[in-house]
Amino acid sequence: MDENIAILKGIGLTLYEAQAYVTLTSLIQATAVEVSEKSNIPRSKIYDVLKKLNEKDFIEIEDGRPLTYIVKSPVDVLGREKEKIDSELDDTITRLTNVYENGMIQVQAPIWRIYGVEKIINQEVEIIKRAKKTINLRIGFLFEGEGEALIKALKNRKNLEVNILASPTCYINDEEINIIKLFKEADINIQKADIPFVKMMISDSKEMMHTYTKFTQDKRSVIPETAIGIWNKYEEIAKNYDERFLNQLKKIKNKKKNQK
Repeated sequence: MDENIAILKGIGLTLYEAQAYVTLTSLIQATAVEVSEKSNIPRSKIYDVLKKLNEKDFIEIEDGRPLTYIVKSPVDVLGREKEKIDSELDDTITRLTNVYENGMIQVQAPIWRIYGVEKIINQEVEIIKRAKKTINLRIGFLFEGEGEALIKALKNRKNLEVNILASPTCYINDEEINIIKLFKEADINIQKADIPFVKMMISDSKEMMHTYTKFTQDKRSVIPETAIGIWNKYEEIAKNYDERFLNQLKKIKNKKKNQK
């Protein structure tokens, strides 16, 4: 099937409607017989097909004997349909997210183990997307591609207050990565701190994620296949860790202030 026809079917046109519209984009204007012959749509069907396309505002009909069917610009027509689909998707995301978050609250033991680097990074990004006010991060190491994924997610949430405490460097595939420089160059708030080989993310003092991994014998590079994330939705625990984080952050800021 023609890719254009497949796309048009995907936004709600029938096969014949999609074929007729694609045909008219090359003819610009034509009679029903001409569209039928060019598109291989049976003459017994073409009039109803063109009538439906007109009702859906994909074409115009000009009076005359015979009637002339004029295609509307794909930029206008498909742009309009794209806006409609985007709006519907945004509404669906909002509705289902509310259902999802309400369901999460009802879970009796809201702690999950997440295995695999890709799944851990995806969950971290989802936590950032759900955050309403704050994201606090302790970074003792990074997985390959994780720093870039976190930066992209945080940059898309400019309304959030972001605080990061991080080790100066870590190693990925035996290559030294300057964590502080990576985030500072992205204009994201980060402070150098003495962080062990763990990672912790806290969102709004309500949700958090601990990430652990094993390292090579020289304790330089992570061993990604050993990665595990502990995703925790116990608000009491998240709040307790967040308070400890903020206390550590305050001490670091006071120390810097006193050194000046």
